[in-house]
Amino acid sequence: MAKRTQIAIVGAGIFVKTQYIPRLSEISDLVSVKYIWSRSEESARSAVGLARKNFAEVECKWGDAGLDDIMQDSSITAVAVVLAGQFQVDISLRLLKAGKHVIQEKPAAANIAEAEKALLDYKAFCADSPSGPYWAVAENYRFEPGFSEGRKLVGELGDLMSVQVIVEGSMNSSNPYFSSSWRHNFTGGFILDMGVHMIAGLRLLVGELGSVSAFASHVDKSLPPPDTISSTFKLENGCPGTFVMVVSSSSPKIFWRVVGLKGAVQIERGNVNGQHGYMVRKFNVDGQFTEAFYPFSGVTDELKMFLNNVNSEGSPAKYDPRLSYTEGARDVAVLEAMLESAA
Repeated sequence: MAKRTQIAIVGAGIFVKTQYIPRLSEISDLVSVKYIWSRSEESARSAVGLARKNFAEVECKWGDAGLDDIMQDSSITAVAVVLAGQFQVDISLRLLKAGKHVIQEKPAAANIAEAEKALLDYKAFCADSPSGPYWAVAENYRFEPGFSEGRKLVGELGDLMSVQVIVEGSMNSSNPYFSSSWRHNFTGGFILDMGVHMIAGLRLLVGELGSVSAFASHVDKSLPPPDTISSTFKLENGCPGTFVMVVSSSSPKIFWRVVGLKGAVQIERGNVNGQHGYMVRKFNVDGQFTEAFYPFSGVTDELKMFLNNVNSEGSPAKYDPRLSYTEGARDVAVLEAMLESAA
């Protein structure tokens, strides 16, 4: 049996409790959670109570002293940073400088200026150690099987003619993330926090965007501005497209559609037989279509890949690029360009 990687989780909020702890439990043959840290003892203990069902030895850490303990513990190989977007980069850099491999939740940064400075700092202290530490960004959309299949199908469409991304979200008071104060105080609000997922899916399907132009508005005053954005864009290959996002809609719908000379591919988020995931459809020129449903598994798959990279020999430059900090920063750059155009 392979040796389990011992990690810490820095953060004890909703996503840690509903995703990280359950998903890490699914791969407990690969990983052991030694610590869960939060700013407050109460928050840390709440998350640890859930984690102990599968990681009986997990301990609470909190405050500055607790974070120092994690950084100084040589048995901790890697740390998952799952914090408010305003604080993730600073904490990640501190952990990296302490020699820990880091997987940081999206968004990679609050803006591209912060991301660029962070990368310069990271490269500076890694200059004498090309084999690590390793900085990954957890963008689960890049690991969803539905998008992997969609990318292969888009490659069969021939020359592309049009790309559409329609996001009509459900971020209202019934959503557990609605009341998170950091998102209400985050530059770009939910458009940036949610939108990086959608841009990650778009870039995985069709490649890089060359230019954008956008309009935005603030309609629902219970949400931070802006809460809607409509953008046109041109891919680097010249294909035009549209990106429309409404943070909170009474009729949620999310899909990506790519049209080419040889047909079209559509990926739509949905629920089949109680499972959430993506319906992937390929439309042929003869009017026929095929479809397949792919349940969500991106969080588990990205964590497994991170652990595989951490335990492999060689340089982070050779690791799966879907996890790279640079990829996460590029998602932020696209959203920031749209928001700046709309300002």
